[in-house]
Amino acid sequence: MRSYRTVLKFKDEDKYEARWQSILKACHQRCADRTFRVLEQNGSIFIKLGQHLSSMNYLLPLEWTRTFIPLQDHCPESSYEAIENMFIEDTGQPIAAHFDTFDRKPIGAASLAQVHLATMKDTGAKVAVKVQHPALKEWVPLDLALTRLTFSTLKYFFPEYDLEWLSNEMESSLPQELDFALEGQNALVTRDYFKMIKNSPLVVPDVYWGRKRILVMEYIAGHRTDDLEYLDSNGIDRDEVSAALARIFNEMIFGETPLHCDPHGGNIAIRPNNKRTGHNFDVILYDHGLYRDIPLRMRRNYAKLWLAVIEADEKGMRHYAREVAGITDNQFPLFASAITGRDYQVVTTSVVSTRSEQEKEVVSGAMGDGMLQELVQLLGQVPRIVLLILKTNDLTRNLDERLQTREGPIRNFLILARYCSRVVFREQMDIIRSHGSMLWPCNVLQRLGAWSSYLRVGAKLSLYEWYVFFRRIARLSPVGSI
Repeated sequence: MRSYRTVLKFKDEDKYEARWQSILKACHQRCADRTFRVLEQNGSIFIKLGQHLSSMNYLLPLEWTRTFIPLQDHCPESSYEAIENMFIEDTGQPIAAHFDTFDRKPIGAASLAQVHLATMKDTGAKVAVKVQHPALKEWVPLDLALTRLTFSTLKYFFPEYDLEWLSNEMESSLPQELDFALEGQNALVTRDYFKMIKNSPLVVPDVYWGRKRILVMEYIAGHRTDDLEYLDSNGIDRDEVSAALARIFNEMIFGETPLHCDPHGGNIAIRPNNKRTGHNFDVILYDHGLYRDIPLRMRRNYAKLWLAVIEADEKGMRHYAREVAGITDNQFPLFASAITGRDYQVVTTSVVSTRSEQEKEVVSGAMGDGMLQELVQLLGQVPRIVLLILKTNDLTRNLDERLQTREGPIRNFLILARYCSRVVFREQMDIIRSHGSMLWPCNVLQRLGAWSSYLRVGAKLSLYEWYVFFRRIARLSPVGSI
């Protein structure tokens, strides 16, 4: 913060005008490098914080997000001996009592855990064994206390940068993420829910058994969504992957299942599947530690907020932003940019247009023009569930941008509009039911009106999706806006 304050003093001085952007970018990079080293050295929950920052490329300067990308995949590993001791402590038996084979070298390590390949005794099934870093049991309470102290100290010296809400959220979320038995339950709930959705490509590994610090799952391998060479070589259409991800996470936000709140690049994989109807790939979802239930009223207001955004209805946007998160008129421009990842002027015209390089520079440069302070204050006021929805938005937008699709963002907005319309229709049906029997003449007419309106919207969206699809097949330029 002190570096930024020092640099910002030079902004209005004429002699620095020509070099201002390069000075600011250098400050961004310098601060990002320092923060990266601190997060990496402290590990565990600090790496998890860095993983989220790496995906906020719509709000943070590119120097920050690029610097933190390595934290998504390259994390410290715990020794085999430490894992063996944890197995004995938690199950009363060594690793060899549970598995015929157990690879000593993990296939992946994250901030809170690492994964080993193993073979189950008796069945011979190949499994992925997720084990918590043993040191976390001792260090997490201290890390949380240190985080709380750090943010309290920051608030004391810089009251305008109050980040205590972040430490409060970490203290609420982390115990859930560290309970692997709960994670196993979350995984099964999500798997069963999406099995009921026709042609959904989502695959969630089955769970064999779990303890608080150990989770044994079906081994399903794939490649990261941003491995574009792998997708192209296997004939997997990037635009279809993007659309599939949009449907999966919109279903979680607007459907009747809890929301997966940590969909960064390391938690999602793609594999070919030519036997699947509608797609030639599977979307594999890992790490089910952090889920949240979205209250029905918030889900409905959030759907109406997005419909207002898509229609560029500023009055509607302001109304539902107040309903969803208590946003005032003064705070609204920043909140609109936060939920859409776009410049506010774009939000009030056509948010479905593709981001230009100029817009990226405007959003990135705004951090140095005071947006950081306003953003910190805003995020400290909104409900915690809204923070997690915003986090999920950031992460899924980041996934989509890395796919480098040909259709741009327009198809995903069409998918979003479809889900939002469904939420509004279901609310209308509930209101009609609350007025008495659905067979009453008045209710029958209202029901038919709601049905016809919903079907009209669906037909329009379907026609536009086909239009976008044929333009892509014909290799025409993406549609600029709806």
